[in-house]
Amino acid sequence: LSHRYSLIRGIWRNLNMLPRWSRAITHLSKLGLQKYSMEPQKSAYFAYRNYAKVAAATALDSRVKEFTRTSEVNSLNKMFWSKPYSLTLPPDSPLRVEEPHFDGIKRILLKLALFYTKQSKSIRWANAIYMRVVSQVDKPAIYDVFNLEKTFKTTFSLLVLHMWLCLRRLKEEGKEGVEMGQYVYEIHTHDVELRVSKAGVNLLLIKWVKELEKIFYGNIVAYDAAMLPDAKQDELMKVLWRNVFSDDGSEMPIDAAKDTVQAMSKYVRREYQCLSLTDKESLFSGNFKFTSLENPESA
Repeated sequence: LSHRYSLIRGIWRNLNMLPRWSRAITHLSKLGLQKYSMEPQKSAYFAYRNYAKVAAATALDSRVKEFTRTSEVNSLNKMFWSKPYSLTLPPDSPLRVEEPHFDGIKRILLKLALFYTKQSKSIRWANAIYMRVVSQVDKPAIYDVFNLEKTFKTTFSLLVLHMWLCLRRLKEEGKEGVEMGQYVYEIHTHDVELRVSKAGVNLLLIKWVKELEKIFYGNIVAYDAAMLPDAKQDELMKVLWRNVFSDDGSEMPIDAAKDTVQAMSKYVRREYQCLSLTDKESLFSGNFKFTSLENPESA
């Protein structure tokens, strides 16, 4: 129960800072969310440590984290400048998804159950594609590397970003790709509904989904515009700052934070190019994998 409430608080805190989420915030306030005190262990810790020691430890921890983050970003910058390549999984990869093959009576029964129809196959493939998105977004690496707090807002923003990369690539395959993209989007919508529901927001789920849908399409339009040939060089960085990093709609800062946004911009552009090099069969079947962020030094 405490985990559920902490998730709700995370959603409330982040959405409260974005104008487009204001109506959802009003609904959440009616749920009577409460603040919880620190855990007994943490309270005891601070009771036995004086302010000077705690402040020194905090400062040291902050410097270590900043050094680690800077090192990771520098490593990623080198990686993102490297030559793009296809994201297709190798034939012997344990992550590959293969169509199930059945013989005899089982195949006949599955055929009668419409398992082998074009629509059923498209749904299975769309699930595999979306799992690639979820796998990249739900791993701690992407939050650690780009110095992001894992909240509902940031997770949703990263889901939208990687959905955009996939949908844009699918669109290059014409009508067939657009149709596949629609299946992927429907699965994404269902996943977001489950994520919101697990956070305890059940009474206003429909209104929440509508708000999130508006944000989804707004972000997609902004990313498309940022990738146009006549777009400004830093336009993608500004869009990423607004959609992923900023909590209050402020302008992108000119400091260390900008380096992180620039690193994500390079990551997005490179993944875009890598997906363009990924063949249709691998793309449609979900047999591809976004560039790993877990070990940038060896990437």
